[in-house]
Amino acid sequence: DADKTYHATIKLGVITNTGDAEGEVLVTKPVNISQAQFESACAKFVGEINQTPPMYSALKHEGKALYEYARAGVDIERKVRQITIKNISIHTFEVDVATITVSCSKGTYIRTLAEDIGLALGCGAHLIGLRRIETAGYLLVDAVKIEQLEALSQEQRDALLLPVDSAIESLPKIVLDADAEHFVMQGQAVWQSGKTPEGDLRLYSENNQFLGLGFLQDDGKIAPKRLIQKTQ
Repeated sequence: DADKTYHATIKLGVITNTGDAEGEVLVTKPVNISQAQFESACAKFVGEINQTPPMYSALKHEGKALYEYARAGVDIERKVRQITIKNISIHTFEVDVATITVSCSKGTYIRTLAEDIGLALGCGAHLIGLRRIETAGYLLVDAVKIEQLEALSQEQRDALLLPVDSAIESLPKIVLDADAEHFVMQGQAVWQSGKTPEGDLRLYSENNQFLGLGFLQDDGKIAPKRLIQKTQ
């Protein structure tokens, strides 16, 4: 459910049946667009917008992926989704090719965004390059390649591991006192003073040790959802 950031390259003036460079070219149009016009078109898509998922996607319809219908020439009506584009940054713009960085919510199709930008400009467009560079705070630049790992000792590999709770830092944090911690670790729900946010929660001991996931019950108690074994 985490937000994501992509680096994308858009080709203007060419529309394909898949929305990317692997598809069949359907339409070509002349491109007479300035960078200012391109930036203005991109700005229209920042915020909460509606987006229709593409036919060439893995979304299912009656147990079958949409791309299977698309390859058979069958068009399926898709429900419009509300997504959030948090930011679009333009890096380069050269006549008919632009590179952008998009920060967006889960469920956003960058191919469709590229097509919609082309539609807004009146010349059409498709995606010719896409790379995810961030998910939930994990950056591609921080990733370690397999060949690098293979060259390290086990101790060095262990040192690269991130804390397990780093994957859920977006969830509200709840610190339990010693009594509450005891009962939660026994699988029981507990009362907690103060206002507790709804939904999933990160649970910690008084010494800031991660205990696992919890959630707020309808009766106001915090219940354990998935716990991890405490370290000594």
